[in-house]
Amino acid sequence: MTTENTSSIRRSSELTRFRLAPNPGPMSLAGTNSYLIAAPGSPGVVVVDPGPLDEGHLQELTRYGAVELILITHRHADHTAAAARFAELTGAPVRAADPAHCHGGDPLRDGEVLHAAGVEIRVLATPGHTSDSVCFHLPGDGARGAVLTGDTILGVGTTVLDYPDGTLGDYLGSLDRLENLGPATVLPAHGPVLPELDAVARAYREHRQGRLAQIRTALEALGEDAGPDAVTDVVYADVDASVRRAAELSVAAQLDYLRSGSR
Repeated sequence: MTTENTSSIRRSSELTRFRLAPNPGPMSLAGTNSYLIAAPGSPGVVVVDPGPLDEGHLQELTRYGAVELILITHRHADHTAAAARFAELTGAPVRAADPAHCHGGDPLRDGEVLHAAGVEIRVLATPGHTSDSVCFHLPGDGARGAVLTGDTILGVGTTVLDYPDGTLGDYLGSLDRLENLGPATVLPAHGPVLPELDAVARAYREHRQGRLAQIRTALEALGEDAGPDAVTDVVYADVDASVRRAAELSVAAQLDYLRSGSR
């Protein structure tokens, strides 16, 4: 599949550029940000999340250097659909936390430090959005470093918990881990670049705590055994139909969190 797209590759930090993939939608927002990582003067690049299977998009990602390595933040198709084709096109291995999305490369390990395209890349397991979600910390990217956050933290709005694969307990732990990295630049897979990762992580946690409070109130009115559909009707009463299913998944994750005793 090839889709006409005039999006250019833009600078996002000292060590990264990105190209917006041509896959806008209710869940992907304006589209998936495919990142290129490279030190100044490096002949090679690392590509993170090649995105949808769009030949024009993939060809553009090869124009800024020889692709040495392809990394995946998590399993969703808007990040992985092009991975096998991009590996074929570039000869570079694809590495992801989930072996099912690796092509010619080993699964990523939490705490692993990669060196490619002249850059140090630290792998951080950040489950919650999905069980296989990872972030990539670039400690040398500017004075405060940068983190490619995938869908764990977005550039606009908040992320969906893909329950039961993604859980709120895991997600809150991942936010703690990201906050501890300090005011790094946030390089999300959807939406604009953000400053100060620690502040964004705190805001995300506050949002989740607010939702939990709303769900507790809803359960008081509906009964403790109320299901996700009924609770979503109350907590997300004005949600657009296109993202209703996503809201139900997040409510299910939060109900599971509360009913497991994590209050």
